[in-house]
Amino acid sequence: METPTNVTIKGILGLLMANVDDNNNNKKLISLGMGDPTVFSCFTTTGVAENAVVDAIHSQKFNGYSPTVGLPQTRRAISEYLSVNLPYKLSPDDVYVTAGCTQAIEIAISTLAAPNANILVPRPGFPIYELCAAFRNVEIRHYDLLPENGWEVDLDAVNSLADQNTVAIVIINPGNPCGNVYSYQHLKKIAETAKKHKIVVIADEVYGHLAFGANPFVPMGVFGSMVPVLTLGSLSKRWIVPGWRLGWFVTTDPNSIFKNAKTVERLKKYFDICGGPATFIQSAVPQILKETSDTFFTRTLSLLKHSSDLCVQKIKDIPCLTCPTKPQGSMAMMVKLDVSLLRDINNDIDFCFKLAKEESVILLPGQTVGLKNWVRITFAAEPSSLQEALERVESFYHRHSYEPNGFVKFEP
Repeated sequence: METPTNVTIKGILGLLMANVDDNNNNKKLISLGMGDPTVFSCFTTTGVAENAVVDAIHSQKFNGYSPTVGLPQTRRAISEYLSVNLPYKLSPDDVYVTAGCTQAIEIAISTLAAPNANILVPRPGFPIYELCAAFRNVEIRHYDLLPENGWEVDLDAVNSLADQNTVAIVIINPGNPCGNVYSYQHLKKIAETAKKHKIVVIADEVYGHLAFGANPFVPMGVFGSMVPVLTLGSLSKRWIVPGWRLGWFVTTDPNSIFKNAKTVERLKKYFDICGGPATFIQSAVPQILKETSDTFFTRTLSLLKHSSDLCVQKIKDIPCLTCPTKPQGSMAMMVKLDVSLLRDINNDIDFCFKLAKEESVILLPGQTVGLKNWVRITFAAEPSSLQEALERVESFYHRHSYEPNGFVKFEP
């Protein structure tokens, strides 16, 4: 089988970094391309998480292998954590511990893979879904998110795309790359649509609870009694520890429509060939989930709201960029690029590569996540760095626009 040729987010960011001019007037590199807030000193994890890991290591009880599906106490803690926001209780047996949310995505697609199967995926979205599906011979069908409606799902498109071979629909909420947070009512409509087509919902909630706008975060598992939901999540974003690679794959399916004996056995066998996260990280999870204070979460949300507001405000000063919807959550937003205002920029990829070279600022081209002539901006950054980066983007605009900037009329 041929390896997919499309470039991943990390791949395109690597190319952009290589295009930065090291002799660029001593401008420090500012990357707003990767969703890793740990790069900026204002985003740090809680001492509870650090101490839990240190305690686990010092105990010398967690240096060996864990069960392939995860430590029992870890599965129990995750089931209790997720059950708080659900109308029913999850069992530890519903939880499978993964090496980050990326592995959870790979397991979801591998479990659902079947001859001629297709999965409905949002556009814009997270390209790992396409990559995993290509390796499993699963067809990807893209449905559009509607920027003018707060990046809601185009349900008419979903209805037209779904057929007898559709096995699942992917919902990313809070949204990456759009910064949206869906309302209860919209999520209910999605669940009803999935039920009508008899398909599973893959709920990518890696940014779960990172909501700071009008809509509170509602887990898709709330509708698990209506339609089977595979909930994917991790510690990465909410606890600001993406490098710890601690995620979960959870069957939020109280009626056991998806979670039958055959599927459970298949899942367990699949986990037997997968390497999970480090045992000592797993053992720290119960303490992390139970003892982290609300103050830590409130501080993170306050930082994200402030930086997103700053980002929206600064974009207003850059005529070639437009923000259709103010971010309501997560750590990133999509911004529309008007190349007609720029005299020597062909598209979003050209824009981002020239910006990196001339201004040492990294933004992610929209084509990487499925939208041409858009860019994704990660606002999980130091406000001062965010402001400086966007001021450089503004300078880049003036230099490449049709405006007669830089020319002074000479009068004798």
